[in-house]
Amino acid sequence: MTEKKKKPHTEMQSAFLDALMSEAKGDIRKAMVIAGYAKNTKFKDVLGPLQEDIIDLASKTLAFNAPKAVFGMLDVLDDPTAMGARNQIAAAAQVLDRTGLVKKEQVEVKNTGQAMFILPPKQGEDEV
Repeated sequence: MTEKKKKPHTEMQSAFLDALMSEAKGDIRKAMVIAGYAKNTKFKDVLGPLQEDIIDLASKTLAFNAPKAVFGMLDVLDDPTAMGARNQIAAAAQVLDRTGLVKKEQVEVKNTGQAMFILPPKQGEDEV
């Protein structure tokens, strides 16, 4: 198996990634400005080489916020009548689901190697 060697980030790329996941809160243009990119720089020029890094950081950000989601759900257990409780549960469930902490549905199909026939229901002796 061959592994791709990542090129080290430039100073601006590192600044962009840091800003994107902190003070810019995901706002690409704002992160570009904070990192020092020119206003006419195209998104694709910045995002293209950083795509995998951005996905990785987004995944880690969800994972880092999983405990907050858990405690948000627990807060609703303590006070289910609190304003926004339904939204809090929905948001927490989405975060936990995306981090893989919520119950995953799995369908298991076993093949016994034998043929299976589906027959119509039996008719009573009187109906023959």
